[in-house]
Amino acid sequence: MNPKYRPLMEPFRFKEGMEARNRIVLAPMTIAPSLPGEALSGHEIAYYESRSSGVGLAITGSAFVAPSGKVFEGELAVDRDEAVPDLKRLAQAMKRGGAKAILQIFHGGRICPPGVVPGGEVVGASAVKDDVSGTVPRALEEEEIAELIRAFGAAARRAIEAGFDGVEIHGANRFLIQQFFSPYTNRRGDRWGGDAQRRMAFPLAVVDEVLAAVSEHAKRPFLVGYRFSPEEESTPGITMRDTLELVDTLADKNLDYLHISLMDFYARPRRGVEDERSRMDIILELVGKRVPVIGIGSLRTPDDALGALRSGAPLIALGRELIIDPDWVEKVEQGKESEIRTELTLGDREKLGISELLWRQILAKPGWFPFAEAGLGDAGDSV
Repeated sequence: MNPKYRPLMEPFRFKEGMEARNRIVLAPMTIAPSLPGEALSGHEIAYYESRSSGVGLAITGSAFVAPSGKVFEGELAVDRDEAVPDLKRLAQAMKRGGAKAILQIFHGGRICPPGVVPGGEVVGASAVKDDVSGTVPRALEEEEIAELIRAFGAAARRAIEAGFDGVEIHGANRFLIQQFFSPYTNRRGDRWGGDAQRRMAFPLAVVDEVLAAVSEHAKRPFLVGYRFSPEEESTPGITMRDTLELVDTLADKNLDYLHISLMDFYARPRRGVEDERSRMDIILELVGKRVPVIGIGSLRTPDDALGALRSGAPLIALGRELIIDPDWVEKVEQGKESEIRTELTLGDREKLGISELLWRQILAKPGWFPFAEAGLGDAGDSV
């Protein structure tokens, strides 16, 4: 190994004693399985195993905690006990190479297509039309909110039973938890809506429920992380000031890590604070000594990852990079970083184990991935 990359391969110990073997994290990504239905295919198992083989921490794509939270056919399910055997197979595969396996849990809220959720009824924090689908969700009622909070706790219990090493609460990317925190999608006048402190009531209730489930059911160290998107483009929407209030509170919640969802690790705030530093720098200053932060965002090369690590983020997540080259980490360990693949070719789908649906998504959004063939793409953002 080139000695300068040794910091990337140093173990990281979480507060309860669990140790990740290095600082590289498999980012949670939707892999769009080839087959419909909720049973895990051998293809999905193999895909996750290959992408987890070298990292210290591997996070699955989102798994829905209730049928009303399903976003697409074939999505990971953790909404019932019958899902545990499949999830156990997945956890075993992800851990086979030495990674710690984390199950990301979520509810899609107003993002869910009517044709996927039971009865075709889409629910959300408020009856605000989704900008992409045009769907107007039905605002959740008080008892339904309580049921969904309990569903997150039950999902954590199932993750423990399946042998995962932790769960990541998905509070980012426009899904239900973010919908409750956003002033754009939360127009409620009850205890679940209002100013930033009141809008964070649902996210915090989910965190408390998950932590309680872990305390009751986990017999060994079990990680609980929280992923968040720092800002929204919409007005009104989440600002950097709102996010700093949220993460300041989350940092005192006994979580094992926070995971910021960024397209660019060094991006600066849009609005809400007068600060020329990057969002990552601001968040690390606020919470970095209380809870570890996973950094992500267009970190394509070992030098990129090393620079991000040196900025203060103790864990670095890679998404697109591990799709293109599942052996990214091993090549760094073996001193073969010059052999890391940075481009796709049209013949790579089967060789890299990429499902047909995911491949179609890659081709439809060429800015996400660089292609060796001229004109097919460029070096876009990683996740």
